[in-house]
Amino acid sequence: MELTNRAAYLKGLIDGLKLSEETDEGKIIIAMAELVQDLAVAVEDISDEVDMVVDTLDDVAEEIADLEDDIYGEVDDDWEEESWEDGADADDNWDDFGDEPMYECVCPNCGDTIMLGEGMVEEGSIDCPNCGENLEFDFSELEDED
Repeated sequence: MELTNRAAYLKGLIDGLKLSEETDEGKIIIAMAELVQDLAVAVEDISDEVDMVVDTLDDVAEEIADLEDDIYGEVDDDWEEESWEDGADADDNWDDFGDEPMYECVCPNCGDTIMLGEGMVEEGSIDCPNCGENLEFDFSELEDED
């Protein structure tokens, strides 16, 4: 309400001048005061609507977070360390891949990008960890070219 209060104060000052609407200067100043008042009301209306939208988006974000928790479970900050065998540090387990080439595969069903080690590719197929779609790898054309 600060803008509308300031616009009303300005209009009161102009009214106190007792300007005549018959003079060019009076017409301009009175019209400017009315414009400022209208703009202040419009800005406050827009500000109220933006606040309402922000509140709604916050509510939606909370609902999405709750749904993610329901679907994927609570995220534990120590998930990496707990998911590795023998309680080893996650970085130590990534070293098990060594210099093995890594491949990127995009699931045609869900669009999820999956990183695969060479051993996984050589097996011929895997199930997409996101949607469960069986992904098969056929290298027969590549072998024929060699």
